[in-house]
Amino acid sequence: MSAHDHHHGPAKGLSRWLYTTNHKDIGSMYLWFSFAMFLLGGTFALVIRAELFQPGLQFVEPNFFNQMTTMHGLVMVFGAVMPAFVGLANWMIPLMIGAPDMALPRMNNWSFWILPFAFAMLVSTLFMEGGGPNFGWTFYAPLSTTYAPASVTFFIFAVHIMGASSIMGSINVIATILNMRAPGMTLMKMPLFVWTWLITAYLLIAVMPVLAGVVTMMLFDIHFGTSFFSAAGGGDPVLFQHLFWFFGHPEVYIMILPAFGIVSAIIPTFARKRLFGYDSMVYATASIAFLSFIVWAHHMFTVGMPLAGQLFFMYATMLIAVPTGVKVFNWVATMFRGAMTFETPMLFAIAFVVLFTLGGFTGVMLAITPADFQYHDTYFVVAHFHYVLVPGAVFSLMAAAYYWLPKWTGYMYDETLGKLHFWLSFIGVNLLFFPQHFLGLAGMPRRIPDYALQFANFNWISSVGGFLFGFSQLILLFVVIKCIKGGKKATAQVWEGAQGLEWTVPSPAPYHTFETPPDPSLIKAQ
Repeated sequence: MSAHDHHHGPAKGLSRWLYTTNHKDIGSMYLWFSFAMFLLGGTFALVIRAELFQPGLQFVEPNFFNQMTTMHGLVMVFGAVMPAFVGLANWMIPLMIGAPDMALPRMNNWSFWILPFAFAMLVSTLFMEGGGPNFGWTFYAPLSTTYAPASVTFFIFAVHIMGASSIMGSINVIATILNMRAPGMTLMKMPLFVWTWLITAYLLIAVMPVLAGVVTMMLFDIHFGTSFFSAAGGGDPVLFQHLFWFFGHPEVYIMILPAFGIVSAIIPTFARKRLFGYDSMVYATASIAFLSFIVWAHHMFTVGMPLAGQLFFMYATMLIAVPTGVKVFNWVATMFRGAMTFETPMLFAIAFVVLFTLGGFTGVMLAITPADFQYHDTYFVVAHFHYVLVPGAVFSLMAAAYYWLPKWTGYMYDETLGKLHFWLSFIGVNLLFFPQHFLGLAGMPRRIPDYALQFANFNWISSVGGFLFGFSQLILLFVVIKCIKGGKKATAQVWEGAQGLEWTVPSPAPYHTFETPPDPSLIKAQ
């Protein structure tokens, strides 16, 4: 590509994607990357479910099984859910607030392009001597420091890079929302998706350095003779848990707040009513974000904390149910007596509300300290967090994809295939995770490659559900590719009869991409 090409007209081919500063291109790259990671992390999960299909050791070695549980969690959290929400933020926030692009377009490019390298490095650990990380996605010390495979150093570096990406992305989101709103768009007029992302970005900036700190302390314990997490040297393994969960609890809200924003856009559209209780939704989101910082030790009820500590963390955790309940009631009130239709995005959104609420109830159960002594480290916990992460975060992402595909591509997706994808996913996800509540209450531990005979039936059902859910996602891949290639043109009235509540057809590309100075003649006078 000549210098001449670089300065006149859009770049072609690979260099367009490599150098792009266009928020839509970057949003699309995030979404494709996260979808690839979703399929990879799902493959890891299917290895787990294949092994647990029957009692006895069948398909993989126990150490490889542990690598699968670890890599599944890391890839899904940091590679699938988070970059997908960042992709939606990049695509939609400028459009929703009337900005020409993100505030820092070149940093935006860098935020994305470091991710494929981070995950290539993380996944490459599976092929190293001693294997990949085998200590769980929570990587508790001393298992992750004293007893870890040599590849743990690569895992630490990968986490540092992901954290850098998240921090840069969040700075960009905050700068864009606070500085680039169209005249007249006050904060309390912003779409809720923008609000949830503004709050999420602050959470990320607050907790990503904590994660960076704890993995750096691990690095020093492993290579430089420190004893942060080693009792023999005067350190404390429980310190690791406090640091990890001070990051990790806000992190789980980082993975759900943007989902609340998506659902708050979709439900009003298909109920043909304005969102019920907009202001209370904003305050509820802020309350959840604040409370997320003061509940971290509910993950650690069994470490032997003082009674006063247990009581505080129990009550603070239960308090989160209040603003979350406000949101659920507002979504239900929005649907109440609305002229509802059930297109694919609405189906995913309704399933989100019902199943996320179920996951919230099991969360309240886990918050009850004496009950948690029984539930801790059983499949009940696995069932709980998968109900909020899969029908929660992942269903909201699928809802968003169907909802905005006509805007992104200019074509309507195949509604029949979309509904097929929804119903297979809905049945699959419940077959997969609902029986795990029973397994956990009956005493089946997490993260084991083999189990006692009494757990066989529910594991069989769970594994069948897992393969159904997993392979159903190939329909989504097909629908997206088919929609990009063409089909029925999306009109200004995409969803039948949703007057005034829906966006119009694809927005034009911005008049410049910030790579060269803009042409003054193209900029309209204010």
